[in-house]
Amino acid sequence: MSITTAGLTPAPTEHLLDDVRLAVLTHTPGAGVGWSFDGGVLEVGSEGELEIRLSVPLGDAVGFWHPDCRWERTLRPDWAGLAHASLVRGAVAGCLYDNSGESMLAFLAEDPVPETVMRFGVSEENRTFVVHLSIPAGCSPYRLLVEPRAGSVATAMRALRGRLGLELAPVPEDARVPVYSTWYGFAQNVTAASVEAEAALAVEAGCGALIMDDGWQRFGNGRGYAGVGDWVPDETKFPDFAGHVAKVRGLGLTYLLWVAPLLLGPEAECFDDLAPFAPLAGPPGSRVLDPRRPEVRAHVVALCAGLVADYGLDGLKIDFLNDAMVYAGQPGEGLDVADVGTAMRLLLDELRARLGPRALIELRQPYIGPGMAGYGEMLRADDCPADATANRVQTVDAGLLAVRGAVHGDMLMWDEAATPVSAARQLIASLHAVPQISARLTRLDAEHREMVAFWLGQWRRLRHLLLDGEVEPGRPDEFYPVIVAARDGECVITVSAERVVPLGVAQRTTLINATSAHRLVLDIDGGPRSLRTRIFDARGRIIDRSELRLEPGLCALEVPPSGLAILEGSP
Repeated sequence: MSITTAGLTPAPTEHLLDDVRLAVLTHTPGAGVGWSFDGGVLEVGSEGELEIRLSVPLGDAVGFWHPDCRWERTLRPDWAGLAHASLVRGAVAGCLYDNSGESMLAFLAEDPVPETVMRFGVSEENRTFVVHLSIPAGCSPYRLLVEPRAGSVATAMRALRGRLGLELAPVPEDARVPVYSTWYGFAQNVTAASVEAEAALAVEAGCGALIMDDGWQRFGNGRGYAGVGDWVPDETKFPDFAGHVAKVRGLGLTYLLWVAPLLLGPEAECFDDLAPFAPLAGPPGSRVLDPRRPEVRAHVVALCAGLVADYGLDGLKIDFLNDAMVYAGQPGEGLDVADVGTAMRLLLDELRARLGPRALIELRQPYIGPGMAGYGEMLRADDCPADATANRVQTVDAGLLAVRGAVHGDMLMWDEAATPVSAARQLIASLHAVPQISARLTRLDAEHREMVAFWLGQWRRLRHLLLDGEVEPGRPDEFYPVIVAARDGECVITVSAERVVPLGVAQRTTLINATSAHRLVLDIDGGPRSLRTRIFDARGRIIDRSELRLEPGLCALEVPPSGLAILEGSP
């Protein structure tokens, strides 16, 4: 493969839209290729493998976002920009944007399944930004949605995901409530009594669901996955697992159970029987079952359905589905499907049918793209323990392509000896998603519990904005320092860096200060206005209640770190 895209076989380009140019070709001998572009849909047909090349003059470009970009969201050279996408890994999507935040090129594949290679970056030789998509044979016609230049990345991606036209059932309310997760609080050291004690406090704090993470199962001790595969409860920790589930549910919490059904460890009793179906290594100590084999899909569906039925669960937290991609492009024996994405779609279709529409499924990055919308109700940010910045960035990233499902933050942990101000930053970081608490509530002092209850209460008050409002987070390469969610004359603005905050004419505005400063600097738009204000500290104590007259231009509003201000009134 050529080091840079300029060294590839040349192909004539044609104008697509705005400043975007297109070349389409196939590398399959004897295969023809053709394309059309109508209504923002690029349709490409060929009997062979496809390559779609998009190019844009650099202009004022500053960054490129795609679902699996992680921290690399500036302009990479084309010899370094590479992503692999499939149903269970990201999505074929991306957005090039300029210094003002406007999109220059935004696209999204209509079919999320094919194993696709995306090569992208700055062509040094041609002074353009390029995106090359390599698509396997058998995907014709291939449709790529392309959006004209838009005011922001969020605006462009919102338009693209809306154009998919997916007809899906609404997300159940049980997926849109704060969660208590055992993972960071307990690791694998869970027991029935200790979890039930946490569950009682979680209800008081405002949680509506509990996720039992790793450690409930036999051989679930010590980090790594050498013991996974049997998926039966550890009777020393849970003598009556079904009874334990019923007790937690009786407190008013839905109950989800962690499972990694594609992983198989050598310590599991079923290892000898299943090892022939898991030839390749996976996460530490484990192998990965190959979903391209029908026996594996049948096993996974029966396993997951059995857990829900046997223990009276409300759903499952299904982990490590992206590890199926170790088989992408690999030969194998006994396969009835060659493509991993196609195999996973078959598996998930059958699993969803067996579990029924009421079961809750949590999925996590990177397998939460639009193609997974029908399979999971809870779309969680990837693991980022105690990293408030990562939680904020990942939840916003997930929301840019979420066509269904409630985006959830990663589980929240913090130092129990830290101040409530410091701990509150963890909650604020996932406020624009559904928070998952994973601190040991039984070990928190009264001030920390007060802080948790306050912020979960504020989240419930603002849920209609945080989950259902129109979100504008700004430029991806700046890590979303000012996030605005607005709806029906009301907005919430979360500020995580010392930036000037534009304040429009909403009748009610909630300002959240996630910085270490003791004030927020506002830029008042429009005419002068009188506002009623209430200022709260990190624990929810009211520290000021007053009326202000704000003139157009810049002004400073005293809001404590990890505090909140509610402004009400109109011009």
